[in-house]
Order: sequence, then C-alpha cells, then structure tokens
Amino acid sequence: MLIGLCGGICAGKHSVADYLEDNHGFQRLYLARTAATPQVEKSALDTKLPQDERNGINEGRAEFSFTRAEELVDFVTKHWQKRWVTTDVWDENVLEVLLRRPFFVLIGVDAPVSLRWKRFKARCEKHSQPAPSLEEFVTRNDHHLYNSTTGLAKLIEQSSVRLLNASSSLPSLHRALNEVDLTNEERLRPSWDQYFMRLASLAAQRSNCMKRRVGCVLVRERRVISTGYNGTPRGIRNCNEGGCPRCNDGFGAGQGLATCLCIHAEENALLEAGRERIREGAILYCDTIKITQVGISEVVFSQSYSMDTETAAVFKESGVHLRQFSPPRNGLVDLTDV
Repeated sequence: MLIGLCGGICAGKHSVADYLEDNHGFQRLYLARTAATPQVEKSALDTKLPQDERNGINEGRAEFSFTRAEELVDFVTKHWQKRWVTTDVWDENVLEVLLRRPFFVLIGVDAPVSLRWKRFKARCEKHSQPAPSLEEFVTRNDHHLYNSTTGLAKLIEQSSVRLLNASSSLPSLHRALNEVDLTNEERLRPSWDQYFMRLASLAAQRSNCMKRRVGCVLVRERRVISTGYNGTPRGIRNCNEGGCPRCNDGFGAGQGLATCLCIHAEENALLEAGRERIREGAILYCDTIKITQVGISEVVFSQSYSMDTETAAVFKESGVHLRQFSPPRNGLVDLTDV
C-alpha cells in the first residue's frame, strides 16, 4: 500500500504521515519538488521555512528519495507488499503517475484557514521569522490551492478520503485516525460486499421513484444474477412523470400505500431473476430492504428503513440472515466528530 497525503500548508499532512509510521509500520518516501517554493510556505520576509522533521527522520532517507515520480512508483511496485507513505504529491503530473498503480490511495488533509495560519505562525516563531498577517496568508493560500495551473485543490478533489483536521493535539488526532481506519485494504480493492453494494447503488441511479432511490443486486456464488431498482411497473408512466399517485401527492411514511404503484427494487430483481435462477445460497444486496423470498439465504443492506424492526422479525422467522454493510469511511471526515 502506498498512501499519498495532499493538502494545504499546516493542514497536518506530516502529522498524519508520522502517525502512519509510528502506529502502522509505514515508511516515508520523498519526491523532489521541481517547481519553486510557493509563497505560502515562506515567512513575511519571503524566507523559506524548513519543514519540521522529527529526530531520526533523515536516517536512510537517500534510499527512499526520488527525483521523478516514475522512479518512486517503480520502487514501490517492487516492494508493493510493504507499507509506504508520501506527502510529496506536488502536482497533477505526479498524481497521474501514482494513480496508475492499484496499490495507491490519495488522502486529502485540510483544516480551517485561520487554524492553519496559527500553526504557521508557530512555525515561524520556532525559526525566529516574522509570520505573514492573516490577510497575507489567506492571499498566498488561495494562490497555492486555486491557481488555475498549479493549484492543489484539483488534486485534493480526487482524494477518496478528505480529513478535516481541526484537532487540538496530537493524541486527539491519533485517536480520531484510529477510528477512520486509513489502512483498510478495501480502500485499494473493494471487498465482495463493497463491490456488490456499489452495483446496487449504481442501479439505484436508474430509479424513477419520487420518494426514494433504491437499488438491488441479486448474487449467487459471487456472480450477479439480476439487478433492480424501484419505480412504476413496465408499461406504466414513470413515477417522476406523474405515474404514481401516492409519491406525487406527497403522502408521508405509511400513508396512502393503497395508491402506490411503485415496485420495490428487490421485487424487480427477484422478478428479473425468476425462482429457478435464485436457488439456495443466493444473497441479496440492497440500499434498503423489506422483502424476502424463497431461496434467499442472506440479505445485506446499507441504509436503515422505517420498518426495520418488523422486517428483521420476518427475516428471522424465514431463516434469512440479515446484516448491515459498513464500509470504510470515505468523503469528508471531520476528525473532531469521530
């Protein structure tokens, strides 16, 4: 696994890298910067500040330092079973090279700009340099992140996880990172549950129901038998075109059910498969679930539903194993909330 950390100045990239080294056996890799040092990394006197390195961080550094992204990737490819981390994702060209490999995952690290300014002020004071004003820091930061050709924002947008690091101390940061589970191998290659649930979520995008999008995938022996999504029956006007009276009249949960024409995603998947193709051992993956059928041995769902208690009781009586899918956290993660 190779984790790339990308973010603005003083967002906490190096602190996250230190955590991965100390707690999960990662080794830091270094990539030379070819562009000039951005203004946001300089003091008010335009003096470049050294990156705070921990004691011993330079030991063996030459072995893990590279001048080109291709060299770094080739090195990791030969040692792909080990754990590596780099904070040197400098630009789109570097990221493009890294993304070619299946062992790479990009993690974005961010923090409120006022907090990053305070952290940068502390760094300036440590090196006896005057810090830029908040206004000047914001101006430099905007150029660093949003410049049309060199801005890092375009890179951060491609990260699978974006950490909002407003942590007040390293121990609190480390506790939060323990919960996020950055080293989960499913971030590189989805598990079977994750794979089929993503297919169910993709199927849900075809839903025409005005109330809720739901998708379903029916699987046996890790092979897709059928897919389905909720909406009006074939031959009837789509729900989002006025085909279902209940959904278009705005009834609340549990109301007007007799006028609802929409078919559940799991119903459509079961109808599409047919009983002769289901057989024992079939697994049903669905965003939400309330229907079972002969031959379904297990139901995996991702979102709760208003009838979960009743549904669970029916499944238990019919001998169907019901479990909720919990993937690794992706997207924006506020580390003060985990």
